Amino acid sequence: MSVDMILALVIATTALVAIPGPNVALIAANTISHGFRFGAATVLGTTLGVAIQLSIVVLGFSALLALVADTFLWVKWIGAAYLIYLGIKSWRERADMLENTEASNIPLRKLFWQGMLLAMINPKTLVFSAAFLPQFVGDQCTSYALAQPALIYLLVILGGDLCWAALARFVTPFFKSIGHLRHKLTGTLFIGSGIGLALARIER
Repeated sequence: MSVDMILALVIATTALVAIPGPNVALIAANTISHGFRFGAATVLGTTLGVAIQLSIVVLGFSALLALVADTFLWVKWIGAAYLIYLGIKSWRERADMLENTEASNIPLRKLFWQGMLLAMINPKTLVFSAAFLPQFVGDQCTSYALAQPALIYLLVILGGDLCWAALARFVTPFFKSIGHLRHKLTGTLFIGSGIGLALARIER
């Protein structure tokens, strides 16, 4: 890839990361609820999920997966229902539970796997990546040619999502100061993430 092509890819990917979706909503919710470490664990999970999707694109299996994706819709619906459940649960939490939030005992690995599964089962991002990345390799659309833009794409997503987690951590004291509204916000983010996943579909 030329320098100009790499720069174009970085700019385009940065613009995409700046538009919040289900992954960002989950990252922000976990950061505000539990702290930056937990948000960062979620980011590592979502990045792995995206990496798995990118590996499918690079290896040329995206077309096959698109054909059988409807068979696995139940996985997506279960994931969406779980996120909405977390949102409702957060909405119902009492304001006096906020004091112990930063000392959360929730395992980091749980949020890691949560993020990975959310990113991995979103069919819309898979098909988007399959259409987006080949634009940066010209006529040589081989697995080898796709590997470099896929890696750059993934690194920009990782950095951007960590920025989202840092931003969520920055605003956490404000939401903590207004008591129960913090839970309302995180609940809304969880529900938004679930709805975003539920609405994701493969366009044919």
